[in-house]
Amino acid sequence: MPLAPANQSHLIRSSQKDEYYQSSLRNTANEAFQTLAGSKRWLDWRREIELLSDLAYYGLTTLSGYQTLGEEYVHMVQVDPTKHRVPSRARRSLFVLLHSFFPYLLEKVLVSLENELEGGGARQRQAASRSWSLEAWLRRGVQRGVGLLPEPQRRACLPAVSVLRQALTLLQRLHVALFYLSGSFYHLSKRAAAITYLRVAGLQGDDGTIRSSYRLLGALSLLQLLITVSLQLNNYRKKQRARQEWQLHRNLRCTLPENTHSLNLHSNPQHTHSGGGPQGASCMLCLEERRHSTCTPCGHLFCWECITEWCNTKAECPLCREKFEPHRLVYLRNCS
Repeated sequence: MPLAPANQSHLIRSSQKDEYYQSSLRNTANEAFQTLAGSKRWLDWRREIELLSDLAYYGLTTLSGYQTLGEEYVHMVQVDPTKHRVPSRARRSLFVLLHSFFPYLLEKVLVSLENELEGGGARQRQAASRSWSLEAWLRRGVQRGVGLLPEPQRRACLPAVSVLRQALTLLQRLHVALFYLSGSFYHLSKRAAAITYLRVAGLQGDDGTIRSSYRLLGALSLLQLLITVSLQLNNYRKKQRARQEWQLHRNLRCTLPENTHSLNLHSNPQHTHSGGGPQGASCMLCLEERRHSTCTPCGHLFCWECITEWCNTKAECPLCREKFEPHRLVYLRNCS
């Protein structure tokens, strides 16, 4: 039978069919484990059960040299870059590891890193309760690495984790747009393993029309991605400019003469404190006397620098967890 390169529609339908059967296998494995081990253990090991289900699915198909159910559904076969041979076992093993195990490992590392950078006293006790699990082993490794960092570097690393997550999302969107344009690799794991597909050539002659339609979709996806990246960079520059302006304003206020500062305090009775005053004027983030008081929409007061740094990672009140946009913060003048 004549073979031809599979187009975008075949690859997408094959992936959707595989995802359907993988989802069925995951649900069956989850139900069986929950029945045997109970809901508490199932909640602890749910992600690992799904990982084992995916590894079992690809182990019985791709690693064993057979078509997956999705590939069989659209009459496709995997080939290596020569287009004349099926991929080697090493190439297929690389694909399975990158497609199933690597996303699980990356997510666990990022979650552990975020939790540890935010402060992980309770999380360490949680890790101890599962001291023999892979997640606990990863968490202990992250704890050792983060423990070597000084506090300023920890604060700098927390936004970096959020930036890394956004970068991974943008990378996935870029990959999908390139797939629409070229029609070669629908998954990043197959691109890394250089696995492509050939299909049994049918009688329909609309392959060129299908590829043209997907190329148009790919061009639009790239345009949307460029606009998204431009907006994010613009927002980042605005934040940096606002931070620099505030730092300059703060430095200017710190260089005011002492007698001028005292005059402002005497002329504004709101700045004076009674014997127990400093307790009521403390910032709940830095636990020090509040400076440049700033109010959240829910009415809680913090230092301007503390709450703006907090909002760079979480747009919510640190006390009541009410969500709000950072531009709704109100800087209070003549208020301590």
